[in-house]
Amino acid sequence: MSDMKRKRNVLNVKQKLEILQKLDKGESASTDAEDVLNEGNPISHSAALQSVETLLDYMGQRGFYYGDITAVRKICIDIRQEMNKQQKQRLITDFFKQQILKEKFLV
Repeated sequence: MSDMKRKRNVLNVKQKLEILQKLDKGESASTDAEDVLNEGNPISHSAALQSVETLLDYMGQRGFYYGDITAVRKICIDIRQEMNKQQKQRLITDFFKQQILKEKFLV
């Protein structure tokens, strides 16, 4: 595979400059770099949920404010709801696939 066809996960000059400017201001830039490097590599709902639940455990151990913990719990709920939507969609799709197969064999 040639270098031209292979997708490269690198930061371009503009992205590097923006990250360096944030670092100069004392801001965190690690998530910006991670976002660029993770483009095209979607994170699964289960992996995201596991990470957020780990964050909740950490926050509980470190004594974070209740409001912050509640906000992160809301993220867990949102992820679970999205997972349930996808599961329902798969069940519906599977049902229709079975119906189509039944019709093909009855004809």
